[in-house]
Amino acid sequence: MRHRGRISAALCLGVLALIPAQRASAAGCPGHPDALGTSRTLVVDPREYPIIGTMQYAKTLPLRDHEVVLTFDDGPIPKNSYQVLQILADQCVKATFFLVGSQARANPEGVRKVRDAGHTVATHTQNHPSNMQRMPFDRAQKEIDDGIASVTAALADGTEPAPFFRIPGLGRNDAIEAYAESKGIQLWSADFPADDWHRISPQRVYDLAIKRLEAKGKGILLLHDIQARTVAALPKILQTLKARGYRIVHVVPATPEQPATPTEPQQWYINPTTETVATSRWPKIPNFVYAAAATLPAPAWFDFDWRDAELGMLTRRMRGVPLAQRTKWPSEMILAQNGDATTLAVPAAGLFHMPESADVTMLGTLHRSEQAAQAALETEASAKPAPVQPGKSRRQARGALTRQAHGGPAAVRPAAHQTRHAAHAGRGPQKQAAPGKKKPGSVRVAGLKKR
Repeated sequence: MRHRGRISAALCLGVLALIPAQRASAAGCPGHPDALGTSRTLVVDPREYPIIGTMQYAKTLPLRDHEVVLTFDDGPIPKNSYQVLQILADQCVKATFFLVGSQARANPEGVRKVRDAGHTVATHTQNHPSNMQRMPFDRAQKEIDDGIASVTAALADGTEPAPFFRIPGLGRNDAIEAYAESKGIQLWSADFPADDWHRISPQRVYDLAIKRLEAKGKGILLLHDIQARTVAALPKILQTLKARGYRIVHVVPATPEQPATPTEPQQWYINPTTETVATSRWPKIPNFVYAAAATLPAPAWFDFDWRDAELGMLTRRMRGVPLAQRTKWPSEMILAQNGDATTLAVPAAGLFHMPESADVTMLGTLHRSEQAAQAALETEASAKPAPVQPGKSRRQARGALTRQAHGGPAAVRPAAHQTRHAAHAGRGPQKQAAPGKKKPGSVRVAGLKKR
């Protein structure tokens, strides 16, 4: 409730603040008590904000809500421009006129009428070229300079026009903007037009002006004082502005005697960030100057796959695609020689010693001569079947020969194992071991598979 009360109080104070401004503007217009009037004068420094107008740029004039700046292009032409001056005088409204140099030479009296009525005199090139953005820079520069010279000559009082300039057709380019800034000239675009240079009715001019103003809420209105349709639509436009609470702002350039109106940077945007948004209260980031560093060329994709390199290059050549810049990678890496390099200790011989069991003889430890003898004995045993003793199978006989070739003691198989083999072979009864005679332990031979 307290928050709502503060908002309501602020709104009431704002409305009350507007009433004296409207009354003051109307009071300064003798004979026209219902005049719209001019709410305030805005003094700007062209060098501080060299380009304005949201039709083309990010910034515009620092206007408050429901404030309008009227601008007129292409004059002066006596028939229509004088009528526009009279309509503005009846409403005690001040505007900015962007005059064409050739028109000023043909009608210098019209230039002085604009100045004497208290309006701001600005320039609009010498001949109003429609393709200024495509002209050679020297010709564009001459259009700007000659237009200023012609309007200055028409003023005939030793003064120059305001350092405000608008490009015909809003045909901007970087060179024109840079030149205007170097001369201390503020380049004006607009925030919304009324399309009065087209062949449309005065009612359509009025509709577009009010509709686009309502959409923006404030800004610079672009009109043309040389058009009869503008003369017909202007009185109704001013009446509607007054009825809907809009206020007219007159813009003049700063001088040593009249400094610029104090403003904040966010006011130069059509929709500035309010204090209710957290980012508006963040500290400003300083503009650091970074050292210029050379950018290394990016490696081509075929630098990473030697198999596809030639194929990729051939394909790109056949399709007419330029090859990417190949980075010169070093062919070999050169390591810095360090005399203090640490030498690793030699491992002890005991780390590789494997103790062998006395009962196990590994085939892998045999010398080549022993392996050759073993192979010969096995071949002979397989070629000439050994005589089979009673109660022994051929497999048992071959096993005995193999054990003899290994040089180890003859292994005695368990009785159960011999009985199983004898039953399978169907030969002779099993021979029992002599009672009281200790059976020697069996020895298993570890074999290594030859790969």
